[in-house]
Amino acid sequence: MTRKLDRRQFIAATGAAGLAGLAGCSGGGGEETTTTTTESGGEETTTAAEETTTESGGNGGTESRLSWHAGGTGGTYYPLSNEFKSVVESQTDFTLQVQSTGASVENVGSLARGDADFALIQNDVAYFARNGEGIEAFQGSPVENLRGVATLYPETIHIVTLADTGIETPSDLSGATINTGDLGSGTQVNATQILEALGISDYSEQNTGFSQASDQLKNGDIDAAFVVGGWPVGAIEELAATEDVRIVPIEGDNRTAVKDAAPFYADDEVPSGTYGLENPAPTVSVQAMIATNAEQPEATVEAVTGAIFDNVDQLTIKTEFISKESAQDGMSIELHPGAQAYFG
Repeated sequence: MTRKLDRRQFIAATGAAGLAGLAGCSGGGGEETTTTTTESGGEETTTAAEETTTESGGNGGTESRLSWHAGGTGGTYYPLSNEFKSVVESQTDFTLQVQSTGASVENVGSLARGDADFALIQNDVAYFARNGEGIEAFQGSPVENLRGVATLYPETIHIVTLADTGIETPSDLSGATINTGDLGSGTQVNATQILEALGISDYSEQNTGFSQASDQLKNGDIDAAFVVGGWPVGAIEELAATEDVRIVPIEGDNRTAVKDAAPFYADDEVPSGTYGLENPAPTVSVQAMIATNAEQPEATVEAVTGAIFDNVDQLTIKTEFISKESAQDGMSIELHPGAQAYFG
């Protein structure tokens, strides 16, 4: 059975609510708001951001607490954001408050409202948001204050299953129970696009974050799950420690169909040995990126950007991709002046 219309209507409604109040957004104006965290699908989700004290004036002596929105704790955004936190705090006077969230779409809303100062999002979601298209939550409501900082690494599309489900190709997903990611997340958007491109409309849907999806696979509650993140994704690694994990390949005509459906997808693969795979798994990817809002001071963005990209050697996650030289590859929206000042 197909649930596309109901699902998309829900995303449109929740997305619109999440982006409400854009006119009142601020980039951190010297006040604090409290945070409330709830457990959603086994992952912490921040429902209101911990924002900010700020500047004492001038560039030198500035002390500020910046809110940085990441993603679910089972993905790559959250641990990488905490590495950024360590680097930025060691190199500047800024303190980063890293929040676990539902990732890209939710993070765009937080940036638009000023609830987040920086966030990790996907480059396709950034484009849709800035241009008011592509995703129902953004249709006709462009997020005009969204700005780019840097691209980071390929966000690999994983269609994860277990060997005993019998799912070996995309066509085997027809009739399956599939976790497409948190409602409104970048993962859910990609899953919808890809399933449609692959001609899969008959499926039952579950919506949680990566960690809960892993538990569902282990317990036999779902047949497959979409996970978008740079490999190796922690939640899949944990699953592979006890289960025979399979990545459903996207290749040949299927890959062509997916790439024709949206301009953001690029060829990718999960290497052999990852998650215990005997052979590489061909698939597609988008790009992870750092975003901010137009209200952030140029000096703040330049300092945070410089701290990260001048000290990539202090990172341990995705270091084969993150560099100053590649940090504008795939940038899909207008660059913040502070990032432009750093990258030149």
